[in-house]
Amino acid sequence: MRVLFVEDDHILGAAIRDHIIASGHSVDWMKRVDETMLALETMSYELVLLDLSLPDGRGMDILNHLRSNSNDVPVIISTAQDQIDMRIEGLNSGADDYLVKPYDLNELTARLTAVARRYSSHSLPTIDIGNLSIDLGRKTVSYDDKQLTLTAREWSVLERLIRNRGGIVPKRDIEDSLYEFGAEIESNAVEVYISRLRKKIGKEIIHTVRGIGYQVNK
Repeated sequence: MRVLFVEDDHILGAAIRDHIIASGHSVDWMKRVDETMLALETMSYELVLLDLSLPDGRGMDILNHLRSNSNDVPVIISTAQDQIDMRIEGLNSGADDYLVKPYDLNELTARLTAVARRYSSHSLPTIDIGNLSIDLGRKTVSYDDKQLTLTAREWSVLERLIRNRGGIVPKRDIEDSLYEFGAEIESNAVEVYISRLRKKIGKEIIHTVRGIGYQVNK
C-alpha cells in the first residue's frame, strides 16, 4: 500500500515513517500543505495519514480539497488536538478515522490496515484478461484459477499498469510506483520487474511501447 504521510514534526515523523515502511508499505512523507497538494496532483495513493497543524496551513484544507474533488482515498487524521469539536469537524469533512497523539505505533498499523481493508473491499474491481484474474481490492492474481505469488514491488508495477489499462504508462510513472519520493532508483529497475511479471503472468499481457513505456490492453 502506498501511503501519503503528512507531518511537520521531524522526529515524530521519522519514527512513524520508518514504522509504516517496516510494516510493508511505501511512504511519501510531506511536511507542508503546498507539497502535499503537489503530491496529490502527481501521484495516486491508497491512504492518507494527515496531521491537522502544518506550517503553511491547515490539514483540514487538504481533506476538504480531496473530498470536493471527489477523491475518496481513505484519510486518517493524526493530531495532538484532542478537542471533540475537531474530531467532529474532521469526520464530517470526510475523514475515515482519527488518531490522537501520542498513539501506539502498533495501533497505527492496525488502523491503517482496517481502513484500507474497508475501502478496498467495496470500491475496487476484479479485472479479467483472458485466463488472468486480478483482484485490485484483495491484491491477488490468479491464472486458470491458480493463485500466483507476487512480491510487493511486482504487484506495484502490475497495479499501475492495470489501473491504466488501455493507455500507455510511461516508464517514469512505473518508477514512481516502486519507490517513494527522493529514493534512488536503479536505471534498469522497471525492465527487471516487467521481465519478472512476464514470467509469472505470461508474455502476452504486458506490451512494450518502445521509447515511451508499457501497456496492458483492455
